[in-house]
Amino acid sequence: MSADRIRLHNITVYGCHGVTEAERAVERPFQVDVELVTDLSTAGTTDDLGATVDYAAVCEMVGRANEAGPYHLLEAFAERIAKNLLGHLPVSTVTVRVRKPHPPVGMLVEAAEVEITRTR
Repeated sequence: MSADRIRLHNITVYGCHGVTEAERAVERPFQVDVELVTDLSTAGTTDDLGATVDYAAVCEMVGRANEAGPYHLLEAFAERIAKNLLGHLPVSTVTVRVRKPHPPVGMLVEAAEVEITRTR
C-alpha cells in the first residue's frame, strides 16, 4: 500500500473540555489537525471523489467526537477522533493533533497540544 497522505489543518470545534470546573463551564475553541495515510493513486488517476477520503466526512467525524465530550484530557479527545476515523474510513494510519489555545496553566502559553498516531 502506498504511503500517501491527506492532511486537514486547524479544524476548529467548540467545547467545554478540561479538568477544572472553570474550564468546563464555558465553551472555548479547540483546534484539530488530522493526517490520514491511504493509497491515493486511484483518486489521482480517475479524479473521482469516491476513490478518496471526503474531507467533509472527516470534519463531520471530528465534530461528532467533540459532541461526545466533554473530555477531561486532550488525550481522550484525540483518541476518540482517531478511533472514529479508523473505524469509518479506508485509511491505514491516522495522526491526530488536538490543541487547546491559551490553556489555564498559570503562565502565558500559546497552546497545549497532544499528538497521537494509531494504525489498523
